[in-house]
Amino acid sequence: MDNENIMQNIIEHKEFSDSNDISSNLSPEQLYDNLIKIIKMYHPSDDISMIEKAYNVAKECHGEQKRKSGEPYIIHPLSTAIILAELELDKETIVAGLLHDVIEDTTMTKEEVTEIFGDDVAQLVDGVTKLTQLSYDTDKVEEQAENLRKMFLAMAKDIRVILIKLADRLHNMRTLQFMKPEKQKEKARETMDIYSPIANRLGISKIKTELDDLSLKYLEPDIYNTLTEDVSRRVEYKEDFINELMNEVRTYIEEAGIKAEINGRVKHYFSIYKKMITQDKTLDQIYDIFAVRIIVDNLRDCYAALGIIHEKYTPVPGRFKDYIAMPKPNMYQSLHTTLISKVGQPFEIQIRTHEMHRVAEYGIAAHWKYKENISGGGDNEEEKLSWLRQILEWQRDFEDNKEFMSLLKDNLNLFSEHVYCFTPNGDVKTLPAGSTPVDFAYMIHSAVGNRMIGARVNGRMVNVDYKLQNGDRIEIVTSQNSQGPSLDWLKIVKSPQAKSKINQWFKSVNKEDNFLRGKDLLEKYLKSKGYNPSDVLKPEYTDVCVRKYGYKEWDAIVAAIGHGGLKEGQVANRLLEEYEKIKAKDKVLSDQDIIDSINNSEAATKTKERVSKGGIVVEGIHDVAVRFSRCCSPVPGDEIIGFVTRGRGVSIHRTDCINILNLPDFERNRLIEATWQGQDIIKNEEYATEITVYANDRTGMLNSVTKVLAESDKNIISLNVRPNKQGIATINVSFNIKNVAELEKITGKIRMIDGVIDIERTTGM
Repeated sequence: MDNENIMQNIIEHKEFSDSNDISSNLSPEQLYDNLIKIIKMYHPSDDISMIEKAYNVAKECHGEQKRKSGEPYIIHPLSTAIILAELELDKETIVAGLLHDVIEDTTMTKEEVTEIFGDDVAQLVDGVTKLTQLSYDTDKVEEQAENLRKMFLAMAKDIRVILIKLADRLHNMRTLQFMKPEKQKEKARETMDIYSPIANRLGISKIKTELDDLSLKYLEPDIYNTLTEDVSRRVEYKEDFINELMNEVRTYIEEAGIKAEINGRVKHYFSIYKKMITQDKTLDQIYDIFAVRIIVDNLRDCYAALGIIHEKYTPVPGRFKDYIAMPKPNMYQSLHTTLISKVGQPFEIQIRTHEMHRVAEYGIAAHWKYKENISGGGDNEEEKLSWLRQILEWQRDFEDNKEFMSLLKDNLNLFSEHVYCFTPNGDVKTLPAGSTPVDFAYMIHSAVGNRMIGARVNGRMVNVDYKLQNGDRIEIVTSQNSQGPSLDWLKIVKSPQAKSKINQWFKSVNKEDNFLRGKDLLEKYLKSKGYNPSDVLKPEYTDVCVRKYGYKEWDAIVAAIGHGGLKEGQVANRLLEEYEKIKAKDKVLSDQDIIDSINNSEAATKTKERVSKGGIVVEGIHDVAVRFSRCCSPVPGDEIIGFVTRGRGVSIHRTDCINILNLPDFERNRLIEATWQGQDIIKNEEYATEITVYANDRTGMLNSVTKVLAESDKNIISLNVRPNKQGIATINVSFNIKNVAELEKITGKIRMIDGVIDIERTTGM
């Protein structure tokens, strides 16, 4: 590769996730042609009839549907299928990628998909549809845990389901600029917390790194923009150095008679950012921003090339990592070494075979054959999915969703360092950095950990809290007379597996003792707060805690308090919160009591309902103050509802008002039916309303919006504009309106303005 191509390769590598998705510039027909070209690069035959049929069906089903960007919806499934084809996945997976939204978003059914494309494709499409219907609320642990349990069960049934979902998410992230700012952050956080770690665990760095960079772009836009600018400047500044360095390496490798492909890469933005944060370094202190990659034909040449490189350059002590002999948990293999160049500049070299490089990029999809079934992936793929089997075991073992989530996050942790140790037979075991002999024992088998009484490291006895080092040879000493693990072990172990097995042992062996201990702790805490435990520990309060903490029954929560899984204070406070809430509810007059009180007044009339302020009729109430809520600003034509307030009559809300939707259960008895009176009574009334316009931040945009209002003879009450770093302006404008029909006419005109992305009405504050 010549110098110009080398630098172009590096620049493109960094700008890939920063640019708009290429699909926005191509027609569906052009994208389909690209899909077929990619497939034919690895497809063993010329039969693409099934894919062509899937494309035609998807195109017909989605019809005139549009995406937020305004482009035809079919662009999305086509782009998803292209990502899957780039991973060289089988025909059924690509067909399912084309069809992945038809059950969710069109009238097509699973049965129809089965009839046309077979059960395999239908199961994949149905699996992706079910994953799409899951929502991930980081504030609701039990809901998030339950949804993740469903996701991992779907993965275990057929791993291709999550591969399609990853491709779907990647294209959505590439086009996230068309979403509202709050949705951008929500999707980016969900991607960072769930989809990127899963891609990492499957070893698919081609998807994982781009998901990370795109998530950073929307979660930390200022940091992302600064980082991209700084890295680009460094690439340009170091261009001569990089070119010279790669030419040197190529010369040395060729002189040694080793056939190799030499290329350069720049570390992805999120990796740089994470290293700066975790290691408290500046950009100038990170040595491996630029790396030279040497790709050879076989394993012998890897170590031969390493010897040549270490002979020609000075290695940096402690910066050599052999991931070939000791692969990462996701089966990544490569030799990494940091060296000092002849001009004193540190740089990194990675050495691997072509097959290792393919695995590093494509992970579990690396050995896929076009017509090969999922079961034909081989031993490597089975090993890669061992972590998934572990998660499925945890699902059976753990009723506590918080504990399950904690273990899950530890197991999917992207950035955890690892230590590699040996059994007495020479087998390598990979553990989190900081692990102890206890972690090692439970890695072997839970029975070994439960009977452990000591450990030998490299032939000598060590304490159970000894921190394992790379290369240590571990021998676990067990005894049939062991009393089982110690609670103190939970403070020193690092691996999720060890923590789960120790907790399981204490739960099963000491269940009755834990329950009694927990009951005593909880009752003492309630008494210390001045409450009678028998008043608080009733089913109407404890059932709320069971749902809150994700347990199957109240006794399990009490036992969890006993063994330390939950704090008695947090459970008691949740009980007291519910107890006080219901007590307060009992003190509030019921809705009917208030209505009866009003209707018994002298001004009440029994023969006719009275029209209140603004042409509102409130069922069953006469001569009572009616006011419009400012949180959602209802206007004639909106579906409305009344809320009986204390001392201020009835407030009128839209039924989609966020304050009404989030009303606590004990307040809902104060809701009352309300309707608009005929238009002849309210035709001269005007009502304040507020809309939010999301638009491209361009010169003249605000003037265009206000011009529509002026031409509609509307006086602006208030106006607020907030641009963001992504070039999207949020315009909040309030004005008076007669009814919904008039409002829709105005918003329709605003939507016609060039650059307007979306308009929504205020639904509550």
